[in-house]
Order: sequence, then structure tokens, then C-alpha cells
Amino acid sequence: MFDSHVHIIDPRFPLVENQGYLPEPYTIGDYRKRMAHFDVDGGAVVSASFQGTDSTFMIAALAELGPNWVGVINLPSDVTDEQIIELDRAGVRAIRFNLKRAAVDIVTLTMQAVRAYELAGWHVELYIDGSMLGSLEPVISKLPALSIDHMGMSDECLPYLLNLVDRGARVKASGFGRVSMDVESAMRRVHAVNPGALMFGSDLPGNRAGRPFRDADIEIIGRAVGADMYRVLEDNARACYRLPVKVRSAEDPVPTLPIPRAEPPTLRLRRSELPQPPNRNQPPNRDQPPDRTRPLRIIE
Repeated sequence: MFDSHVHIIDPRFPLVENQGYLPEPYTIGDYRKRMAHFDVDGGAVVSASFQGTDSTFMIAALAELGPNWVGVINLPSDVTDEQIIELDRAGVRAIRFNLKRAAVDIVTLTMQAVRAYELAGWHVELYIDGSMLGSLEPVISKLPALSIDHMGMSDECLPYLLNLVDRGARVKASGFGRVSMDVESAMRRVHAVNPGALMFGSDLPGNRAGRPFRDADIEIIGRAVGADMYRVLEDNARACYRLPVKVRSAEDPVPTLPIPRAEPPTLRLRRSELPQPPNRNQPPNRDQPPDRTRPLRIIE
């Protein structure tokens, strides 16, 4: 499993109050304990609004988590080319635009996104309220590469979301406790437009969500995409973050066993042992019932 949306809140690093809110710590140890019964072997650490543009926590988290983990970061407006390249070396693979919880200049952000894409191949991850997606679609559609957080948040945005998916945008199947939509139906429609679009994310710890991630959310994804679960739980995100594709064995783990048969399969009879046709010239034996069996013709 690849978890494409995780927030790590490490108290060793600075936090910025956002709309009067500061979260409780949520460390890598907390995350590993919560997801211990899942086979998580990679993911994306995402900068939250209360982490501002600090990159120190991100570099530390990626170093501890290992090479199968990547970062999605908020960049300051005055970030240099050299800083973007250095963050890329540390494992950052995308830039996040939080349009839901902060007032931003979308034109400036677009220019920043183009620069990050040209320098390091980063895509943009957009956290946006569904009601805004339609009005910003003309600008958003010009971004070189794009992912939408939390399914776009509402059914209201679904027509615009599907249009972006048709143009190559990815969509995070995450934050089910944040959205006001029929998640299963929306995922089914996104998957029908592009089976490579959906990417699972737990959104842990789920700060300010109506509810955090539940194990049952995996079942909802399964009902929506069926046999393509591996794509949504891992393969699509690995492709999006430019990580090696996970090779799976094509061998049947429980192969069908051959049916045992006796040897030899067929009894071999000599010609002399074959039943002989009755002698029509011999008088019938009245003590035996008449033989009405028609003998098989012997082919020479």
C-alpha cells in the first residue's frame, strides 16, 4: 500500500496557528502504530496549513521514513531555484496550494508551479473547496501537472473534476470524513474516466475532519473500483510521484493441483479376449434368456 496523503506533526519543529487552530502532535511513530495492520511500504508526507512554508520538518520526516516516501510542500513566494533542487534531492516531489484555508494569488502560484515543474518535474497538489473549482478551472487547467485533494470536497464540483481528470489530473481518494459527497459514486465516475487517476490517502491524523480515516474506507474504494484496487492503493501514486513500479509475481499463490489418475488409465485387451458374436446356426439354449445385445463391429 502507498499512502499518498499523510500529515506528520512533529513538536520539534515550528507550527503556525491557522484560523485559531493548532493541532496535537502526530509523529511517525503514531502513524506507524495506527497503520501497523496494513502493508504500507511508502507514501507522501503533505505540508499542512499550520506548518507554513517550513521545510525542516519535511526533510527530517523523509530521512526517517526512507526512500519509498516523498514530500508535498508549501513553498515561500521567494523560493530560489537552488532551494527547489535541494528539496527535490531530499525527496520532495510536489508543491501544495492550499486554497481552502488561505488567501492566495493564483496567478503567482501558477508561475511558481511552472517553475517547479521545469526545474524538478514537480506537480501541483490542490486543496480547494468544491465551490471554487468551477470558477478557477480556466487557470487550474493550465497547470502542467495536477492532483486534487480529497475528491474535490463536494458533489458540486464533480463535473469540473471529471473534466480535469479527462485532461490528465489525478485525484486523491482521501479525507472521506471531510467531504460532502457520495464518495463511492464519485470514485466510480472518476475511475471510469481514467483508471490511472485515483490515489489512496489516509489523511491521517484527520485534523479538523468530521471523522478520521477508518479501515472500512478501504472497502468503499474496493466497491468503487473492483479489480483495480492495486492501482488505487499503490500503482497510480507510484507513477504520479515518479517512483519505481512495484513488480508483483504473476504466479498463482494457490495453483490448481492435477487430478490423480490410476495407471494404466485404460485396460488393454488382446483381440482374442474380445467377446465373440453369437453363432446363429447353433440352436438356442432354452435355459438362458435370449441375448439381445448387438455386438460391436470389429474394424480391421
